[in-house]
Amino acid sequence: MKAVMGMTWLHARHMPRAPCGGHRYNAGMKKIIIRQGREKSLLRKHPWVFSGAVKSSNDAASGEIIKLVAEDGRFLAYASYSAQSQIVARALSFAEADIIDEAFFRARIRQAIKRRAALRNETNAMRLIHAESDQLPGMIADQYGGVIVLQILTAGMEPQRELLARLLLEETGAATVYERSDADVRALEGLPIRCGLIAGSTLAGDVVIEENGLHIAVDIVAGHKTGFYLDQRENRALTRSLAQHLDVLNCFCYTGAMSAAALAGGAKSVLSIDSSGPALAMAKRNLVLNNIDVGSDASKADFWEADVFAALRKLRDMGRSFDLIILDPPKFAPTAQHAEKAARAYKDINLLGLKLLRDGGRLMTFSCSGGISAELFQKIIAGAALDANVDAQIIKHLSGGADHPIALNFPEGDYLKGLLLQRG
Repeated sequence: MKAVMGMTWLHARHMPRAPCGGHRYNAGMKKIIIRQGREKSLLRKHPWVFSGAVKSSNDAASGEIIKLVAEDGRFLAYASYSAQSQIVARALSFAEADIIDEAFFRARIRQAIKRRAALRNETNAMRLIHAESDQLPGMIADQYGGVIVLQILTAGMEPQRELLARLLLEETGAATVYERSDADVRALEGLPIRCGLIAGSTLAGDVVIEENGLHIAVDIVAGHKTGFYLDQRENRALTRSLAQHLDVLNCFCYTGAMSAAALAGGAKSVLSIDSSGPALAMAKRNLVLNNIDVGSDASKADFWEADVFAALRKLRDMGRSFDLIILDPPKFAPTAQHAEKAARAYKDINLLGLKLLRDGGRLMTFSCSGGISAELFQKIIAGAALDANVDAQIIKHLSGGADHPIALNFPEGDYLKGLLLQRG
């Protein structure tokens, strides 16, 4: 079906124009009635509505912008609708006077960009739109220099993809919007994978970004997430500040940005481990980009292509030890249903990491799993320390940066959890 300004032609044909131009969704908007007692979360401005809370959906179709009302007729919110998802509606606005049209989406994008203005002194790469936390549920937009990477994660936001891409170009002045809507959660929404150029100029190879004086190559097309782990910016800066004269172990190193930060900070040596050969090749390139010369001493910047669990056991058996260890594994528990299995994996790597840590050394450990709460993660690490017969203290709680805000009414957005521990 032909798309017109982010809507299907069928919807657009019957939709009157908004005064500012573009499509106005409020006219003829379908109402979804929320069961009595289940509207409380919406009154607290939590943006999610689960299928069990819906009394009547009025034949709404996936992708429609709908009005949520209580059984007594009270307005609750405007929302995007996802028929196949357990989360059937995600609130866009709790203000009944709002008009949901192109100007609405432009204003949301403009506000999000403005919130991040101060970060441009540190980097030319950042998250511009952080889904629910920026009141645009189902939408992620990351900027890498002149390239914006757009991720659409929900059926409710899918019809807006072309409109959103155009608005991102106009509001940022970027040259390219590239789509990486290939996250697993799209399958839960009944959506296919979408990857490729969506607006602007064609990509010409990798993009090199700047972050706190470092240059980092990013593979937009095939890299993890939208190409890079933007959420670890502040923790890379922390690593750089801690690393002087230390022996560092960086596990799940990906393209080595944390390793480059440690070496730039004067680390005595850095061992980087990842199971991906191409990622390690880019990690080595990132050292070259930053003029980090290890000379003939290969041990100063060593790279192992290996399974981290096996590599940690090998290092233990070799009698190796380190002053600073970084554990930043992939998502072990995307949902709470995976938490038990994930807990075992987190405990395993942290137990081994603590054993490899020298007395007085520091462990920087993370979980990006939505199914693992911060409280549970700390309990897992405490259990690992107990089994390792190691005393350790929490020096600092770690999280994502300012471009990954957490809305007060949406604690689920707090997905990145980290601890900086000191042994002894």
